[in-house]
Amino acid sequence: MSYETILYDVEDSILTLTLNRPDRLNAFTHVMRDELIDAFDKADEDDKVRAIIVTGAGRAFCAGADLAAGRDTFNYEARGIESETPVHRDGGGRVTLRMFQCKKPIIGAINGPAVGIGVTMTLPMDIRIASADAKFGFVFSRRGIVPEACSSWFLPRLVGISQALDWVYSGRVFPAQEAKEGGLVKSLHGPEELLSAAREIARGYCEQTSAISVALSRQMMWRMLGADHPMEAHKVDSRGIFHMGQSADVAEGVNSFLEKRPADFTMKPSQDMPPYYPWWDEPEFK
Repeated sequence: MSYETILYDVEDSILTLTLNRPDRLNAFTHVMRDELIDAFDKADEDDKVRAIIVTGAGRAFCAGADLAAGRDTFNYEARGIESETPVHRDGGGRVTLRMFQCKKPIIGAINGPAVGIGVTMTLPMDIRIASADAKFGFVFSRRGIVPEACSSWFLPRLVGISQALDWVYSGRVFPAQEAKEGGLVKSLHGPEELLSAAREIARGYCEQTSAISVALSRQMMWRMLGADHPMEAHKVDSRGIFHMGQSADVAEGVNSFLEKRPADFTMKPSQDMPPYYPWWDEPEFK
C-alpha cells in the first residue's frame, strides 16, 4: 500500500511514522485512518521494526478531524458515507484499537498542536514526549460532540479520572507544561531536540532486549488495566514463565548474562509468539 497522508521510514530498527498533511496541520481523514491501520499491520509483521515513533510534519502534530465538510463533518448520513457495520464505527477508535493490539512499543513525539483526534490517538502510545511549544486539547464539548478514539477508556487510566474530566469538560486548549504536570506527557524538549530524544528512548527498547519479551510485556501491561483481580495477571504471568522458560531467547538471555557478553536474541514476533498468545478473546463490535 502506498501512502498519501503518512510517511513510513525504518532506520536502525526504529520505524518513524510521520503524519504528512502539513498544509492542513496534519488533520485526520478517513484516508489517514486506513493508512495508519495498514502501517501498524505492516510494522507488526516486519521483524526489523523493534519500536515505532509517531510524529507530525511541519508545525503541528495533528489539528484533529479535517473540518473541510463544515457542519456536516461528523454527520455521516448527510455526507452519504455508508458504514461497514450496522452501527457506524468511529474511525479514530479503529486506529487506537489497532495501536492497542500492536506488538511493538509506540512513542509519541508530539511536535506541535495535538487537538481532538490529534491528542486522543496518542493515548494508546506507551510513551508521549512533546515539544515545549506543543498544545493539547480535548475539545469535544466545544464542538458539541463526545470524546472518541476510545479516549474515555484510555485517558482516565493515564492521568486519573479528575484530571481527565477537567480537560474533557472544559474542552480548553492547554500548554505542554500542563500536559506534563497532568501526566499526559513524560518530558518536554526543544523542537529541534524532540525526535532525537524519541529515538534515544526507542533505542533503549531495541538494544539488548528480546523482541518477544517486549511484545508480550506490552500486551500484559495494557490488558491488565481492565482486570478485576490480580489473579488474572497471575494466570498470564504463569503461562508466560512456563512457555518462555523453554525458549531460545531465555536460554540466550541467561547464557549471555553468565558469560558477560551482549545477548543475541533470535526469536521473531511475526512467527515465534508462544502458543498461548493471544490469551484473550478480542471483543466484537456490534
